[in-house]
Amino acid sequence: MTTRILPAAGDADAARAIVALLSQLPDAEPAAPVPDSTSLLDTLGRMAAESVDELPEVVLVHERIGPVPALELIREVALRFPAVGVVLLSSDAGPGVFSAAMDSGARGLVGLPLGYEELATRVQAAAQWSAGVRRHLGRGADAPTGPGGRLVTVTGAKGGVGTTFTAVQFALAAAASGRRTALVDLDLQAGDVGSYLDVQFRRSVADLAGIQDISPRVLQDAVYEDRTGLALLLAPAEGERGEEVDDRAARHVIAALRARYELVVVDCGTQVTGANATAVEMADVAVLVATPDVVSVRAAKRMVRMWERLQVRKAEDTTVVVNRWSKHTEIQPALIEKITKTRVARTPVPAAFKELQGVVDAGRVQDLDNRSTVKQALWTLAGELGLLAVPDEPKTGPGHALAVRPSGPVARLRRGREG
Repeated sequence: MTTRILPAAGDADAARAIVALLSQLPDAEPAAPVPDSTSLLDTLGRMAAESVDELPEVVLVHERIGPVPALELIREVALRFPAVGVVLLSSDAGPGVFSAAMDSGARGLVGLPLGYEELATRVQAAAQWSAGVRRHLGRGADAPTGPGGRLVTVTGAKGGVGTTFTAVQFALAAAASGRRTALVDLDLQAGDVGSYLDVQFRRSVADLAGIQDISPRVLQDAVYEDRTGLALLLAPAEGERGEEVDDRAARHVIAALRARYELVVVDCGTQVTGANATAVEMADVAVLVATPDVVSVRAAKRMVRMWERLQVRKAEDTTVVVNRWSKHTEIQPALIEKITKTRVARTPVPAAFKELQGVVDAGRVQDLDNRSTVKQALWTLAGELGLLAVPDEPKTGPGHALAVRPSGPVARLRRGREG
């Protein structure tokens, strides 16, 4: 999805320069510049009268705007249109002007003359903030996204319950439905997403850990664009580098990804770290994978209680996916829900390892047959959890090529969402 940007500049040459640079930003949709404060407020007022969603995500205010001075104009926009992120463009980017701009309600300050990296970073941050405000103002959780894309985390109750396989299939299902999807491996010391998809790539999430403001260009260098249509951000090959990714780094990385992708799926592994706890806290959907046995269910309960003690996630806001289920098992989903006090997804994943053994051993889980009952269940779950593009939503791009025949999992998962 695009980020709509409305520039406000009284100087015609400055306006042309702003639009020219904005046109180079990925997924940016610059509007025609407005020449003065009156035009800006009138334009925003007309848009807001229709719907909050009609407002641009970002407004750029040039220091030489008039007749109302720039800082006063920013204060007026912030008060009247709180869902818009305002960025000041100023030749003085010193701490005094920065402080005054923040006090007026700006979401950022960019120095003049404009530079690509700084402008991209500030626009991205303002757009993400705007998307968060709009969600709090009542936009539905399933709204398509661009800035502020949906985040789903997948955590295992314990090792060996199928966490990575579940995360990968969720991401593949979303991409096949047409959603622009990123898959992140935050199992920082033992991540296997690359192995499951037969991908070798030298860059990882650790390469972004020390970067305060992750620009689109920097992010693009760290992400592997897979032929499945997924954008992959892998765990470091050297497990000790996982210590570089703390909670603050995880927050910055996830925010950057959400600003560029409609859906971000995060494999959190089975160990609680600062990084994956941050991801779970930020998630729109937090999935906990468990198997229907005593050890796994106890581990699931332990994980949920830990999240609650750390104020990461409430049990009732957690969805448990029951993997390797059989109608003959003594522990059924309803009992797991009662013990963990979570919400158990209504579609269990059947115990059918023989269907998976070939593709898992080959490291090609994307080649799993559409007739697989495991794939059908997981893709149906993706629909149930709201991870897919709606059926009539037009989509293009790499994920579009992954559409399967109408009788395959995509058709079933859409029915699952509607059910």
